[in-house]
Amino acid sequence: MAKKDEAKAQDSKATESKAAEKKKDESSADTKVSEEQSGFNLTEFLQGTKEELDKVVWPSRQQLVSESVAVILMVILSATTIYLVDNLFSWAARQVF
Repeated sequence: MAKKDEAKAQDSKATESKAAEKKKDESSADTKVSEEQSGFNLTEFLQGTKEELDKVVWPSRQQLVSESVAVILMVILSATTIYLVDNLFSWAARQVF
């Protein structure tokens, strides 16, 4: 019975050893792959950038102008409102103090 336990222990050690070797081989393979992929390739980057820019739906000239005018008007309106509220509070503060 002791021999069977001893044989099982040796088998389990051998299995663990093989698993550790396999894991080590896989990690070294992963390291090699990550080393190859970690380099920056300018040509691939520019090609990928061009492909993504080709997917963009650019606005028409009319849409660009009308939306730009809307943004500028909203900025002017907001600035004017803030200016008027600031002047109101300044006037109120002068009246109180």
